[in-house]
Amino acid sequence: MALMALAARSRRTVAWVALAWLVLGAGVASAAETLAASMREEVIYIDKPGRGDVKLETTLFLPPGDGPFPLVIVNHGKSLGDPHFQPRARFLLPAREFLSRGYAVAVPMRQGFADSGGRYLGTGCDIEDNGKAQAVDVAATLSALSRRPGIDASRTVVVGQSHGGLATLATGALRLKEVVGLVNFAGGLRLENCAHWQADLTSAVRDFGAETRVPSLWFYGDNDQVFDTDLWQGMFKAYSGAGGPARMVAFGIFRDNSHDMFASGAGLKIWVPEVRNFFRELGLPFDVKYRVVVADHETPPPPPSRFAPIDDAARIPFVGKEGRAAWREYREAAPPKAFAVSPHGRWSYRYGDPAAMRVALERCAERETREPCQLYAVDDDVVWHAEMLPTAAAATN
Repeated sequence: MALMALAARSRRTVAWVALAWLVLGAGVASAAETLAASMREEVIYIDKPGRGDVKLETTLFLPPGDGPFPLVIVNHGKSLGDPHFQPRARFLLPAREFLSRGYAVAVPMRQGFADSGGRYLGTGCDIEDNGKAQAVDVAATLSALSRRPGIDASRTVVVGQSHGGLATLATGALRLKEVVGLVNFAGGLRLENCAHWQADLTSAVRDFGAETRVPSLWFYGDNDQVFDTDLWQGMFKAYSGAGGPARMVAFGIFRDNSHDMFASGAGLKIWVPEVRNFFRELGLPFDVKYRVVVADHETPPPPPSRFAPIDDAARIPFVGKEGRAAWREYREAAPPKAFAVSPHGRWSYRYGDPAAMRVALERCAERETREPCQLYAVDDDVVWHAEMLPTAAAATN
């Protein structure tokens, strides 16, 4: 993410902790990070040309099969503090969307970030030079992956969020022959210690637009805590006015901060249809080809029961208002996941964990000693059967 107010970051941290340990039914938590074998995830190190001491830590995901796969490069943002302490970016939910449609996905950590070598190229208050420095690393990633078997880099779309969005727009100005389109999610760089950073940011994207020939798709929301509406509207006007081919998706309010829409499960319904149309305009496919999950379940899930449509929260037995609110969160969470309920109103869910079914049942049972908990859903399938309903308790709370 771009530099943002510490208070806003703290609110999100508190919100995450609260979400991770909901206790009305039992709890919610995400599994510890491991490589997602089901997404063919690997971490590679790319040499930066001209800098023998700098290797770029890059996460690579591949669809099933041998390819060659067209390529999507996803550029990360910038958190507060030393960029070397920033975790390796993965963008699992967006990566899964692209993988399921047959695209290889690369997420390079640029110089100075995470385990990449060298020092962060901050370039003081010069936002345009900053963007250009980031774009060099994107170009290095593309060059290295174009030589990798199984990847068709001649059809590359560059995507970026926040500081990564600035890097994406700067990459467009390089006119790399392999890059056919750009997608900018809340892109920019906030430098509060620089007196005229908003004007400098607008000037930078104007210059990038003047040099760019490939189409771009922009996403910004009205409650962005990093870039206000007047700023991003001015940036878009400057970029397109300078000749940069661009279309804006102004999606309004998104939760408590539209800056975070791209990586959120709830954001998928906003950006996936627009990106589908954009890819098709570029002559690229975007139909789902593969079933891709973040990880496989440790044991085979029960078969779907067809008890109710997955979107029909009113059919979930036993749970009350809080449980139905948790169900909405469950629907947006990453698989493997499972949602468990008890006849006395307890519930629990677990996501992003091969042990999701077992853990959801165990946590539900921690507060339920009268009757056993049962799985209501696994991933995006309802597995509950009508005969599981006790005769005297068939109505929901």
